[in-house]
Amino acid sequence: MQKTQLGSSDLQVSKICLGTMTFGEQNTEADAHSQLDYAYERGINFIDTAETYPVMPRAETQGSTERIIGTWLKKTGLRDQVVLATKAAGPNKSMSWIRGGKQNHDAANLRAAVETSLQRLQTDHIDLYQLHWPSRNVPIFGNNVFNPQHERASVAIEETLAALGELIKEGKIGAIGVSNESCWGVNQFTKQAEIKGLPRIATIQNLYNLTARHYETSLLDETCFRENVSLLAYSPLAFGQLSAKYHDDAKAHGRLTLFPPTWSPRYLRPAVLEAVARYARLAREHGLTPAQLALAWVYSRWFVASTIIGATTLAQLKENIDAFEIALPAEVIAEVDAIHASITNPGQ
Repeated sequence: MQKTQLGSSDLQVSKICLGTMTFGEQNTEADAHSQLDYAYERGINFIDTAETYPVMPRAETQGSTERIIGTWLKKTGLRDQVVLATKAAGPNKSMSWIRGGKQNHDAANLRAAVETSLQRLQTDHIDLYQLHWPSRNVPIFGNNVFNPQHERASVAIEETLAALGELIKEGKIGAIGVSNESCWGVNQFTKQAEIKGLPRIATIQNLYNLTARHYETSLLDETCFRENVSLLAYSPLAFGQLSAKYHDDAKAHGRLTLFPPTWSPRYLRPAVLEAVARYARLAREHGLTPAQLALAWVYSRWFVASTIIGATTLAQLKENIDAFEIALPAEVIAEVDAIHASITNPGQ
């Protein structure tokens, strides 16, 4: 498995990262440990989680994913062999069970988030600590239009960086990153770090798949290239839609049928369904599965440092990892771009 350096940090990670948001909900602890074992055997040394996981978020299960990873680390003794990443929640009034619903990116909240994650993960340090979503008003999770009327009180970026800096000095966290961020946000994080001598972000974990290529057109690709911020692409299969399993069987078992449609409406939009049908047809015409096409395409993008994949079965995980070896012909890439041009970013 190829490795890559994350930003200006000293972290060397596999080009595939194991996403774990199903651990504790769709996957049992035994299932999760099997996935972790298999991923490690295949050369994946990068594990991503979050204090809010598993999904969909519930008070009864919150933190279970980190706890499951913690028991695996303790059982295997592989802590020093993996790069462990987790994330701190931003403001969200619907998640009242996380720090009393007052979660944010100030010093007190970040310290509390780090301490509880360390306990659940059964480790004394987190290699990559990320801000799951911004403190300020930003259109994310399917909202793709900025609305000033949604402005809210937020923690200043320099205050957040200073708080993270203290945690770095104490050895509790290593590199830092952002997630679900905008071009303006990345620029501000790097600018404030430079002006005030604060820690510099190494990564951005943002949505990127065949139905959501906004990263390419929002100036984020140029910004991150010039500021040396590495993209960790999440949801490469668009919650399973791009595997075409729901296209083939609307009642297929998975996130989009297990959870209420209000939780992930962007992947149920008519334009997404049309795009999925066209990508699936393209894949099958070239002897590929839809999942292979979707993943091989993301894996091949020059600006993707590591792709975060998730699975609920070992068979899915194997297919997802194996797709890394597929080189898409130029004609397939051209047809992908043609579909994108006619149905642009329906899943953004």
